[in-house]
Amino acid sequence: MADTVARLYTDLADYWTLVSAVDEYVEEAALFRRVLTERASSPIRTVLELGSGGGNNAFHLKAHFDMTLVDVSDAMLAQSRRINPELPHHQGDMRDVRLGRTFDAVFMHDAVAYMTSREDLRRAMETAFVHTRPGGVALFAPDETAERFEPSTSCGGNDRDGRGVRYLEWTSDPDVTDERTTTDYALLIHEADGSVRVVHDRHENGLFPRQVWLDVLSAVGFEPHAGVYEHSDLPDGYELFAGKRPAAADPA
Repeated sequence: MADTVARLYTDLADYWTLVSAVDEYVEEAALFRRVLTERASSPIRTVLELGSGGGNNAFHLKAHFDMTLVDVSDAMLAQSRRINPELPHHQGDMRDVRLGRTFDAVFMHDAVAYMTSREDLRRAMETAFVHTRPGGVALFAPDETAERFEPSTSCGGNDRDGRGVRYLEWTSDPDVTDERTTTDYALLIHEADGSVRVVHDRHENGLFPRQVWLDVLSAVGFEPHAGVYEHSDLPDGYELFAGKRPAAADPA
């Protein structure tokens, strides 16, 4: 994992909702809810989201689950508290945070992509495992697997309360021999006073083959599953990984 947290999650976090608005998560959140429910062997009530960011997924999922949120960035947790004030928030790194309890399900959205080594990925999945009750399920939603990755560019942004952001996002693989990609953001920020500035922010993400995801899930104790699901923005579908924690053995 990168030694420093990207600027979008630190000094630029106050612009998060102008980059990634909560209403843009409706379809994804519904998909995550469906997959969690389908993969679980019993009803899901409690869900831990690791790497919850600005809380956009939780905003939609909390109508169906009792959500607990964890993120490494205090600035992003502050953004989440604005739209999810009733939910418990904890600051912690998904590689080593321990809350001392288990949940019916654990969920990691694209924050899991910031695991830039196989060891980091293993530690994050181990965190998920220890927080998943026996018989429960964990869901992982990385942006890419090695088999499906293609360089890409996209743009977007929003306006609110006199401020606005427009961004260009460029994802590339500068070194095809390692297991990392780079995403560069150029952000054009309009302030309420009419001033404008341009900011560059670089993100490094892990890029692992599908089998690595499955192998690491198995290594930490999950029963692994991979599936590709329909999504309107993704012509080739959305590849998700799930792990079921085996139910506790019956006492002899």
